[in-house]
Amino acid sequence: MDILSPPRPSVDPKRYFESVAPERAKRMEREPVCLYLETTNRCNLLCTTCPRTYVELEPPADISWELFTSIVDQIPTLQRAVLHGVGEPMLVKNLPQMVRYLKDRGVYVLFNTNGTLLTERNGRAMIDAGLDELRVSLDASNPSSYLAVRGKNYFHRILHNVKAFRAMQEREGHTLPRVSAWLTGLKETIGELPEFVRVAAEIGVKEVYLQRLVFFEDDAIGLARPDQALYERMNSEESVFIAEAAALAESLGISFSASGAASEPGMSLKRHDDGSPWSMCRRPWSVMYFTANGRALPCCIAPFSQRGYDNYTLGDATQQSLRDIWNGAAYTDFREALLSDKPPTACASCGLRWSL
Repeated sequence: MDILSPPRPSVDPKRYFESVAPERAKRMEREPVCLYLETTNRCNLLCTTCPRTYVELEPPADISWELFTSIVDQIPTLQRAVLHGVGEPMLVKNLPQMVRYLKDRGVYVLFNTNGTLLTERNGRAMIDAGLDELRVSLDASNPSSYLAVRGKNYFHRILHNVKAFRAMQEREGHTLPRVSAWLTGLKETIGELPEFVRVAAEIGVKEVYLQRLVFFEDDAIGLARPDQALYERMNSEESVFIAEAAALAESLGISFSASGAASEPGMSLKRHDDGSPWSMCRRPWSVMYFTANGRALPCCIAPFSQRGYDNYTLGDATQQSLRDIWNGAAYTDFREALLSDKPPTACASCGLRWSL
């Protein structure tokens, strides 16, 4: 059951994202190239930068196999799948089967994990399934900072898990999944960035990213606050930490990026001087996001941008086909508003809420 068109030859996801930019019309004949599938909204941490720590966004759930396959099967030209939302994907028992199902269709597959459940068994299952990327959200270079940001004292467990997994990959000659370590850009922890690079090197990780902070302007939560933001608020001392981290990474043979652009190829948001930070967004023309309960949201930032999913729900995959959602009234009205000078409330300050 196609949503829009028959299968076509595989294209590079980045080129597709770039090529879709001019086609920002109210209705879309092109299918989305990327799916965000929230495999679960459950989590075993209490991160102070995540809304689910402070409020139940939806009833606790893992995405059902039936819902997962129904969504995937409706986009035969899918290029990229991100298997996370506001929960920890490795809590889901049939996650490897989901990865394999997508890989059998030639899809590039990745997800973020907190690393607490990256046991040898789970890691080997991800290798066998063909996972392309495993992004470890570590967010600290020492146990005390980890506890302050992530809410539980699992720092050493995660380092042990990741180091063992990388050692197994090297020992057995597995190049996939690519493993990367991520630090959320906070004024609280930016000084740890060089040491974070060093920790990554010690556990065998070859890629390090400084991730953009998503925060609320009003009704801020935990450390996800405007005063923690770096974007356009970084002072000279803080910028030195980035330079030091970059130099150290180069000396250690590690890839390092502080751009925040790696979440989706070609889709990094930058604030516009004309006061319309939402105007660069391409997500509603190229990405669909579904919660574990099947709710269609505009993007991965939406859960952070406005309390109450009802404010920006664009459809329900348990009740509607993806074709009906993608060009339904809610989606087309959302796109039209995003192209205007009166964007949806959930998007109005998106570029302002994103730190480095």
